Amino acid sequence: MPESSIVVRPEPIESGSYTAGSRLQAAGLQGAIKLFEEAAAAVPIPRPPQPFVIADYGASTGHNSLLPICAAIAVVRKRTRTDHPTLVVHTDVPDNDFTALFRTLAEDPDTYLSKDSAAFASAIGRSFYSQIMPSSSVILGWSSWAIHWLSRVPAPIPDHVHVAYSRDETVRAAYARQAATDWHEFIAFRGRELRRGGRLVVMTTAVDDNGEVGYRKVLGALVDAIDELAADGLLTADEVHRMGIPIVGRREQDFLAPFAPKGRFEQLEIEHLEIFDAGDRFWQQYQVDGNATTFGAQWASFARAAVFPMLATALEGGAADPRTAEVFDRLEAGLAARLAAAPEKTQIPMAHLVLTKKPRNP
Repeated sequence: MPESSIVVRPEPIESGSYTAGSRLQAAGLQGAIKLFEEAAAAVPIPRPPQPFVIADYGASTGHNSLLPICAAIAVVRKRTRTDHPTLVVHTDVPDNDFTALFRTLAEDPDTYLSKDSAAFASAIGRSFYSQIMPSSSVILGWSSWAIHWLSRVPAPIPDHVHVAYSRDETVRAAYARQAATDWHEFIAFRGRELRRGGRLVVMTTAVDDNGEVGYRKVLGALVDAIDELAADGLLTADEVHRMGIPIVGRREQDFLAPFAPKGRFEQLEIEHLEIFDAGDRFWQQYQVDGNATTFGAQWASFARAAVFPMLATALEGGAADPRTAEVFDRLEAGLAARLAAAPEKTQIPMAHLVLTKKPRNP
């Protein structure tokens, strides 16, 4: 199962239109960076030569976390010596593309390795639904677009690709139970890994006060595109049945549940919790240029990077199935055409959380 989504994907550097600002347009990122900077200003600084340890939970290709980590290191540098080592540990599941991650860290113009000579990178290929760092070792944690992925698929979704839009109450209940278990496990192990006074900033998908998970039009168009491929014989009925995206949005009470009734869990307390609509940047651009084709293509490209790889696991031959490239190309084209035909703003409910590790006996 994946534990990260590729969300921050700027214009290619060689295109001439690349700017670091293009990354800040990613849903919810700018506000999360501000929270991360505030956390970096508040956490304890270890005495040299002990390194200042930052953990990036769910690193993917590294693009999602470059700007936040650069910002945090800049704050830390104002509080300690310029040669005080900072160790950044990027974590993801073993199947993650760690080659792409290390290339990002080595070559990307926003890499912290080129901006701070005392910053060092490492990686761990294990699931963050277990303890993956030594106890009391992490000072600052970051997780973005990651914990919405469930640790396992509770059940096939018979009538959609996303459980939020399924009418099967049994399946919906199974996903809700798994989401609760995964959130409990994620924060329990982070509570062990964080040092006293350490902080963890989490950005993830959410459910708003109206029960909206978001992405309704995009996901509906994706289902229609999948059905079209099945009708054309490119996908079998069994493959379509297996196709699902095991991601969830969580409500405010879901985030708070492990901390009841005293507001503390594994010495962690929620310092900040906000659920908000992150805004559809593709819709905002469409409002300016009126280019429906570009609007559809941008959303389809986003879906291809973020969720198509998971759909490919449902193919008879898995991701290595010889039809994968054709399936991706046709799904992307079909999705783009449907969204371009009737452009519509996409709701994107997101959550920002800041968790702090408190002393055992305050």
